[in-house]
Amino acid sequence: MTAALQVETLVKQYPRHRALDGVTLDLPAGMCVALLGHNGAGKTTLMKLLLGLIRPTAGRVRVLGEDPAQVPPAFRRQLGFLPENVVFHDELTGRDTLLFYARLKGADPRRCIDLLERVGLAQAAAERVKTYSKGMRQRLGLAQALLGQPRLLLLDEPTTGLDPLLRQEFYRILQELRAAGATVLLSSHVLTELEARTDQAVILRSGRLAAWGTLDALRQRADLPVCLRVVTADPDGVEPRLDGLSTTRAIDGTLEVRCPVTDKMAVLRRIVQLGPAVTDVEIRLPDLNDVYRHFGHGPVFDGD
Repeated sequence: MTAALQVETLVKQYPRHRALDGVTLDLPAGMCVALLGHNGAGKTTLMKLLLGLIRPTAGRVRVLGEDPAQVPPAFRRQLGFLPENVVFHDELTGRDTLLFYARLKGADPRRCIDLLERVGLAQAAAERVKTYSKGMRQRLGLAQALLGQPRLLLLDEPTTGLDPLLRQEFYRILQELRAAGATVLLSSHVLTELEARTDQAVILRSGRLAAWGTLDALRQRADLPVCLRVVTADPDGVEPRLDGLSTTRAIDGTLEVRCPVTDKMAVLRRIVQLGPAVTDVEIRLPDLNDVYRHFGHGPVFDGD
């Protein structure tokens, strides 16, 4: 199977800084991948390179097997892009805006109304864009990115301004596209949303690849501790009995015990032996926020 995205030792050098420095990735089709990194890490630069909007200083870029900077316009119909800051012509209506982009992309204009309905803009389709809120403009941008049948979606902060129901609908649409074989590269700072909805995470730091893989693989590589949250009515009496463990007390009086993953069961047995003094135990594995904090400040990915 042809990889959806391939970049090899990718470098993008600007006069005063290097935006990307030797990034190598190989992502198969049909995956939803979280692209993470601090502001200025190189996320937007990578997306522009994948779209063919800019050229690399060095290295190789392949999108759906082709060099995105040298493909004919018809090839671009397979790509969908939603930038972080969406700008449309204020005097056009939502419907006319989407029809305009459908003509540019060579997509079926009859789908425009369906897309506006899916993103919650059917009732506002005849209104001018200048009357739209930021969230409505974001929804219109999402409809634009979904025009046609994109095999690759590049989405930069796509859920900004969306309410919880529309966010659920957005991720449902992504699931349908993935099921049809599309690949999604999704950049967002809302990591809690991404954890259960993406297959892999790519973490950039200062233009370099800090980490890349599934959440489970990144957890193992980071060797982050497990947190056991101990609920007790008597924290003063329980805490001394957990002597030797890494224990902190939360504001609500619960105790948080951190230990290596390999020690989890032994620590849990020790907590259970405290009997009625403990009313509940909650086990929390390292989440995507923990993984991101670790690799965002740790060594860059070495390819192992």
